[in-house]
Amino acid sequence: QVYLVESGGGSVQSGASLRLSCEASGSWSSIIAMAWYRQAPGKEREFVARAISGGNTNYGEAVKGRFAISRDNAKNTVYLQMDSLKPEDTAVYFCNGDFRRGKGWGEVYAYWGQGTQVTVSS
Repeated sequence: QVYLVESGGGSVQSGASLRLSCEASGSWSSIIAMAWYRQAPGKEREFVARAISGGNTNYGEAVKGRFAISRDNAKNTVYLQMDSLKPEDTAVYFCNGDFRRGKGWGEVYAYWGQGTQVTVSS
């Protein structure tokens, strides 16, 4: 099993910054990618950012230039630095990871954290 635990959410004013963390624990043979998604009330879950093993990153259009994803492989942790926050960034932010597990080559499984609330007021 793999567990993802997010932290760092909170309530801030528009223009402020927050850094979210997501620590992975459990067992796996390799991490394929780790990502952040968000879901605002009444809306579908939205892709925010992804960091793929090897260094590539990509971002959702709504956060490009304001958010930055990074990984600390030694700590099995992924971060989301959020700058210039806007009220429309208000959502529950979920950590997601694709982990290779099992004997031999294994299979890739996706796991989700429980989410952390980010509220941005104008």
